[in-house]
Amino acid sequence: MQTFQHYIDGKFVDPRGGEWFETINPFTAKPWAKIARGNADDVDMAVKAAHRVSSQGPWASSTASERGALLHRIGDLVAREAERLATIEVRDNGKLMAEMLAQLRYIPNWYYYYGGLADKVQGAVMPLDKRGYLNYTRYEPLGVVAVITPWNSPLMLTTWKLAPALAAGNSVVIKPSEFTSASVLEFVKLIEEAGAPAGLVNVVTGFGNEVGKPLVEHPDVAKVAFTGSDATGKRIYAAAAQTMKHVTMELGGKSPNIIFADADMEEAVNGAISGIFAATGQTCLAGSRLLVEDSVHDAFLDRLIEKVRTARMGDPANMDTQVGPITTQPQYAKVLNYIDIAKKEGATLVIGGEPGRRPECGDGWFVEPTIFKDVENRMRIAQEEVFGPVLSVIRFKDEKDAVRIANETIYGLAAGVWTRDIGRAIRMTEALKAGTVWVNTYRATSFMSPFGGYRQSGIGRENGAEMIKEYLQMKSVWMNFDAPSANPFVQR
Repeated sequence: MQTFQHYIDGKFVDPRGGEWFETINPFTAKPWAKIARGNADDVDMAVKAAHRVSSQGPWASSTASERGALLHRIGDLVAREAERLATIEVRDNGKLMAEMLAQLRYIPNWYYYYGGLADKVQGAVMPLDKRGYLNYTRYEPLGVVAVITPWNSPLMLTTWKLAPALAAGNSVVIKPSEFTSASVLEFVKLIEEAGAPAGLVNVVTGFGNEVGKPLVEHPDVAKVAFTGSDATGKRIYAAAAQTMKHVTMELGGKSPNIIFADADMEEAVNGAISGIFAATGQTCLAGSRLLVEDSVHDAFLDRLIEKVRTARMGDPANMDTQVGPITTQPQYAKVLNYIDIAKKEGATLVIGGEPGRRPECGDGWFVEPTIFKDVENRMRIAQEEVFGPVLSVIRFKDEKDAVRIANETIYGLAAGVWTRDIGRAIRMTEALKAGTVWVNTYRATSFMSPFGGYRQSGIGRENGAEMIKEYLQMKSVWMNFDAPSANPFVQR
């Protein structure tokens, strides 16, 4: 059993309350490490350390180029340790080594990108309708940023927030998911090795009410950057509003993956599978609603089922495994419950729907890749985020019908469109209410491209050049270089 402490003010420290909790390997369903159970006192220590660094000392007076150089060093160290960090993530969250290793090898690009962007943020001189004044704008750091991340891609989603926050000159307190804290705590060792000042990045582990709540409510926290469920996001949003904190929220989705009759069927089948089963459905952008045009529905579904039957379930540490376990026991129970709900609502189960009780699955929390047909868009299985390997197949008649069904949801995170008709592709990208629309592909993301949702899928965007401004505030500066007015009661 390994033991992981908090990381506060440049040191690994025991929890103030003296309590610990176990973290479970989803493949074996057995504990493998002890994690510090934080409380409000631990949060206060971390925020005070971060506030000190962001308001005084070398970080507060650092140049943008100096911050960029630190980020480049962090990127180099992550690249060096990618395989080790990926191994920890697989043990902690059960996702495939093939996926986690690819993520970890890609993550350094965020630090290089925002490191290069740090000294490219520019204010402007405003043309005015008043003589005798100079007015210009400047961007300044917010201060302490609270980063709260989920269990499905711990280091990737931490990086989406951390890289621009540091490039902008802020300090950070990270609260990782209580289910997957280990990789973040290993990662902060690299930040220290890169030469970051003590207190710049802090990690307090524990549960939402005991760590997340006091972190969001702390008066010295200027911004909350959160990825997680919409239910938790609403509570965080309400709490942050009490002190008018800045927020960025990337929340849930019920994304439509739309197959038109003229699509390349083999490519579309592969896109449907990667959209929902590649990450065991445990991704906010999962294409969990598969909309298929009437004329090809049956043939497409037959080919999809045929391919899904070949999926290799098993140890996620093996590079040839295609479907890994559900990350947490509560999520495992939730997925099985939604399968029961779908059956009761009248959807037809065509494959899967059972726990993955196979020798190669050991004692882990496996659910077979599951597909329902005869799904109506009003059903809970089509409206609520399952966050598991469960696909709802819905028929549509034409383009207008596809748009109607796709947009009839409270979410708006992503959508996929499969067609050879460029005119249709453009019309669909304009009509779909989603923050990201893929055409003839699915799940493509980049540090260069903004990501975020419409409606209840979130607030703000992550990634891309403009997103660094999510971690900055603008100041307008007025300078009077002419003689003052003779009458102070008259505005010049």
